[in-house]
Amino acid sequence: MGSPPIVLASGSPRRRALLEGLGLSFEVAPSGVEEDGGLVLEGRDPVSHALTSALAKAQDVGRGFPGRLVVAADTIVVLDGEVLGKPRDPETARSMLSRLAGREHLVITGIAVGRPEVHRWRTGHETTRVWMRALDPGDIAAYVRTGEPMDKAGAYAIQGKGSVLIERIEGCYFNVVGLPLARLARMLSEFGIAVLEAGGDRVGPGSVRPDH
Repeated sequence: MGSPPIVLASGSPRRRALLEGLGLSFEVAPSGVEEDGGLVLEGRDPVSHALTSALAKAQDVGRGFPGRLVVAADTIVVLDGEVLGKPRDPETARSMLSRLAGREHLVITGIAVGRPEVHRWRTGHETTRVWMRALDPGDIAAYVRTGEPMDKAGAYAIQGKGSVLIERIEGCYFNVVGLPLARLARMLSEFGIAVLEAGGDRVGPGSVRPDH
């Protein structure tokens, strides 16, 4: 059996689950590129930041997989011009959630798809507006005790227990999970991969595993 055509440059189980749900054959090879949690954008375009990061991940992994199609993504949570990364400890998680509570923020995913051997790369992005409900300190403490926030950008998982924190969203739900599927499908079609012909079960919010 030959190697799968796609290499996912991410160790995120949630992204793996989404691709599996589309019936795509792929191999996982996480990138070593560092993420920029806590970065203050200072007027820079957050979309450009996410796209640059996704492309860096794709090209980093692509060097080891000539002849394969590499897919990479970078999802960032942006509040007041600052990128909120993954909390380093429970106290940081509580601080992030306190800042997000009762407010609107942006979730932006940059995607890079390409074939490294011919230096052909395409990038795209999706932005979703998210409103978190007002939370009291007890709500925040209870959520942090679940352990779910600790490896999540912005300290919450919309597909897990964090779903009860979210009042509403405007835009793509899967973008907040970590991989905007409609956008990805359009990009894959440029490289000859038709997602609707790949088989697999229908993907829906309930099919995404809560750990990512």
